[in-house]
Amino acid sequence: MSINLEIKGQLAKLLATEDLIVEHQKVETAMFNVQSRVLTLPIWKKASNEVYDMLIAHEVGHALFTPNEDWESDVPKSILNVTEDARIEKLMKRKYPGLPKTFYRGYNYLSDEDFFCIEDEDVDEMNLADKINLYFKIGSFTKINFTDEENEIVKIVSNAETFQDAQDAARAIYKYCKSQKDERVKEQKMSSKKSKEDEEFESNSQSSSHSSSDFGGFDQSDNVDGEEEEETQEQGSNYSDDIDENLDGIVGDMDLGSKTDSNLREKLKNLIDKQSTGTSYVEIPKVNLDTFINSNSEVHGHIEEVFTNFLNDCEDREKDAFEYVDSQYCEFRNSSKKEVSFLMKEFECKKSASAYSRATTSRTGILNTSKLHTYKYNEDLFKKVTIIPEGKNHGLIFILDWSGSMGEYLKDTIEQLYKLVWFCSKSNIPFNVYAFTGEFNVLTYDDDGVANILQEHYIPKDGQLSVSKRVSLMEFFNSDCSTKDLEKQMLNIWRCVYAITRWVKYILPHRMCLSGTPLNESVIALHQIIPAFKKKYNLEKVNCVILTDGEANALLKHSTVQRDPLDEPYVGVRRMWYRTHYLRNRKTGNVHELPEDWSKLTDVLLKDLGETFPNVNTIGIRIICSRDANTFIHRYCGYGDEFDKVSKEWRKERCFQITSSGYDKYFGLSSADISQDSSFSVKSDATKTQIKSAFIKSLRTKKLNKKILGSFVDLIV
Repeated sequence: MSINLEIKGQLAKLLATEDLIVEHQKVETAMFNVQSRVLTLPIWKKASNEVYDMLIAHEVGHALFTPNEDWESDVPKSILNVTEDARIEKLMKRKYPGLPKTFYRGYNYLSDEDFFCIEDEDVDEMNLADKINLYFKIGSFTKINFTDEENEIVKIVSNAETFQDAQDAARAIYKYCKSQKDERVKEQKMSSKKSKEDEEFESNSQSSSHSSSDFGGFDQSDNVDGEEEEETQEQGSNYSDDIDENLDGIVGDMDLGSKTDSNLREKLKNLIDKQSTGTSYVEIPKVNLDTFINSNSEVHGHIEEVFTNFLNDCEDREKDAFEYVDSQYCEFRNSSKKEVSFLMKEFECKKSASAYSRATTSRTGILNTSKLHTYKYNEDLFKKVTIIPEGKNHGLIFILDWSGSMGEYLKDTIEQLYKLVWFCSKSNIPFNVYAFTGEFNVLTYDDDGVANILQEHYIPKDGQLSVSKRVSLMEFFNSDCSTKDLEKQMLNIWRCVYAITRWVKYILPHRMCLSGTPLNESVIALHQIIPAFKKKYNLEKVNCVILTDGEANALLKHSTVQRDPLDEPYVGVRRMWYRTHYLRNRKTGNVHELPEDWSKLTDVLLKDLGETFPNVNTIGIRIICSRDANTFIHRYCGYGDEFDKVSKEWRKERCFQITSSGYDKYFGLSSADISQDSSFSVKSDATKTQIKSAFIKSLRTKKLNKKILGSFVDLIV
């Protein structure tokens, strides 16, 4: 049965009543670090669910009740293991009334599978340490008999409340086992001595029955027999000493500890998944926003410098290079006014409705004279006051995809973004607009023409996700700019977009080129951007809108590397898809398994972001073409009823909403439909069919835009 390690980790935290850091590693035994509060558990892949829960409860018991000190004791460690296990399991069962059933089921399985190796053993012949170990673990499934003296020691173990009590109980067991050993040694010595005396008696009897020889009348039998007897006694004495020494050595080598405790620990190692490559835990680094964000003034300073130099160096026929592009911007701005007004109206209505829903009405204690005539049938004659709380302070953060794949959709995406920026500006909603890139910082030079060395955004540490130092966010717009400066900056970006997507007469600023898709790095930076944004504008609610067209780049992780034993180790980077990895957030205490498919990493990062900032909505807006729609829907909805529902919505509305991704809501918009002009215009000689077609097209576009904007307002209010 597949074990969900994340759920087991949460179980350990709940049992410990502490935000422990739980790691599942390729180790043989569980460990708990009191200083770092890290509980390391083996990967018991072959354990049943009941056994896994029991083992976790047992290890948490050690984490909670076993002191962090060396077990320096005058008794074998295995005996102290027995008494301490009995103590901490008793305390865990007392703390959690539901755990006895878990321990019962877990030990039932271990007993059936003979984890204590007692199938061919006579339990009554085992030493007291083993009998007590079996009694407190599988006593419900194995009959264990104790003498009256042994029962007194069992009570001492059962009544142990502190670690000192467990040590005292272990000493009592050891003392009893040692006395039993001494008795066995004494009995075996007595038995050996008796056997030796019987042999001597038999030997002497045989010697006295031999006939003596006469030599010239001289009888030598007494002398000879005396010498032989003395020699025999001397040999017998040496033999007896050798026997005693051998017995002392044999019995002294006997283990007075608990064999069943050792057997259980060895058997539990068989539950570990030895084929597993192990697990690794990664964390999100804290990036330095001063290096990660290219400020608004820096970005537009570069753009204006390039455009100014171009105009100064170009020929007279190119002086009007920006004329067409600028006219397109003015036309788009004018055509968007109705949609921006609709957005503002929806926002104010929803905000007012939200405020009135939280309104409270109370009596003032002042008589309402207009109701005095109703005093006979109306008890409510007092004036009332309705208190409407102020609406929440809202803020918006926009993240724009400035990658190479956006070339086809960049103009359409920018148009959607501009409508939202104008809405925020007119509604006095604080906002910041960033675009992620891997190019803006690469080609930078100092005054002497020397290329600048890129700075790290943080100090790399082992176990952190890697954020490349060439990745950055370009701050396009913010709400601190005046209306005049904002319009100028929006025109600058509009010109850049046209230079990327159209043929134009001017050049694109070289640092504004499209790059890869560092979306994941941008989500990581939001962990610092969001709190800084909230603090700056004193906001209660922040919404983060990400406009993109595809999946993010893969991420690497930092790892300590030592290529040569003589070299100093250093923190490098490596891939992390060759083993199981978990994203760990020390702030929330949550752990998420990273998917093997690197394209799904963004959803995990977004989920972690939402858990870190529960009051922040993350909204995804994705511009897609018709040929990619089904593939995109399948990624998040699979094939089934949900897929059919979203596909039907796509075919009918040319847009859809997905709630099963890392975003709170993910909008999919048709690139073909949103790029259509919503204005109704036909030629003067147009036929009825052409007029009808143009009118339907205009209505469809307006309906699509209003649906998108209306759904957007629902989220940000």
